[in-house]
Amino acid sequence: MFFNFMDELRAAGITASLKEHLVLLEALDKEVIQRSPEEFYYLSRATFVKDEGLLDRFDQVFSKVFKGIETSYGMQEEEIPLDWLKAVAEKYLTEEEMAEVKKLGSWDEIMETLKERLAEQEKRHEGGSKWIGTGGTSPYGNSGYNPEGVRIGGEGGQKKAVKVWDKREFQNLDHTKQLGTRNIKVAMRRLRRFAREGSADELDINSTINGTAKKGWLDIHMRPERHNAVKLLLFLDVGGSMDPFIKLCEELFSAATSEFKNLEFFYFHNCLYEGVWKDNRRRFSERTNTWDILHKYGHDYKLIFVGDASMSPYEITHPGGSVEHFNEEAGVTWLQRMTNTYPATAWLNPVPEKQWGYSQSVKIVKELMNDRMYPLTLEGLSDAMKELTRKHGS
Repeated sequence: MFFNFMDELRAAGITASLKEHLVLLEALDKEVIQRSPEEFYYLSRATFVKDEGLLDRFDQVFSKVFKGIETSYGMQEEEIPLDWLKAVAEKYLTEEEMAEVKKLGSWDEIMETLKERLAEQEKRHEGGSKWIGTGGTSPYGNSGYNPEGVRIGGEGGQKKAVKVWDKREFQNLDHTKQLGTRNIKVAMRRLRRFAREGSADELDINSTINGTAKKGWLDIHMRPERHNAVKLLLFLDVGGSMDPFIKLCEELFSAATSEFKNLEFFYFHNCLYEGVWKDNRRRFSERTNTWDILHKYGHDYKLIFVGDASMSPYEITHPGGSVEHFNEEAGVTWLQRMTNTYPATAWLNPVPEKQWGYSQSVKIVKELMNDRMYPLTLEGLSDAMKELTRKHGS
């Protein structure tokens, strides 16, 4: 079994030499651990893994060898879940039927027609082509088909709604989350800059030694304590399409809060508007005015947005485009204000970079960020930290 373990590690790109194999056997022979699968896992991981970037790969190999879980290390395509294919009230249309569904036109026309339908409709409808309901071809409702429409409640299917009206409950990210944060910390340390500030209350050993050697008597030198001088503003998109990335964002949040003493964070949903919040349970009652943030935090702050930027383009480009309230100013206006105030800005996107080209909203946000959008991977984090440490014009 152990030789098979080594073969699988090598196949996954993890160096597993005979010397490491003998070290593992020697440790087992001397009973440095208790005879439990969990302790053997940590012992073998400490023996074979020399690069933090290989931890996930090691976990897959360990599961395959010792738990019987088959894996192809990310190379095998996943099957589409059956429940996706059997969604309740989903209606499959022929190409001819789809061709009959006409687009509604401009944003103003869409909203004006919706207003008329709300005034006229008196009961629930299912499977229709006009009224607000479910499972049909009407542009209003949910779980049906229409190339452009307004989703009201329910679950999105085609992901083509130009506006979504739905009240959601969002969870706060857990900044104490520790699983998987180590690699992120390593990547983010590139951003850290230490400076000596305050009163001289720390012994400067090197200067004391040099001064004593030159003068012939004890020449004590003191210096200010070193402090992390980086100031970071972190804006986190929560809810909706960000739900699948909660674990990843929690790991990033946890790493950031432990690495940076001067960190301020705020939540937003889909796009930045006139208000943000710190507690998702009170996001409607306890909001922070975005103008107050712009006036309170100086331009020396580094600014990081974390979000998938996946939404209706109207949420970015039009007043009233927000999914939960009527925003008097378009999201693009607020994003431009933020990037103008904070020259060192980056956007981290948890969606794989190869998929960005399929989303119009991602393209818009990426352009607004002056192409400073990076995938939320270790490599993407490293590139984002490089960008934030680059000298920017005031």
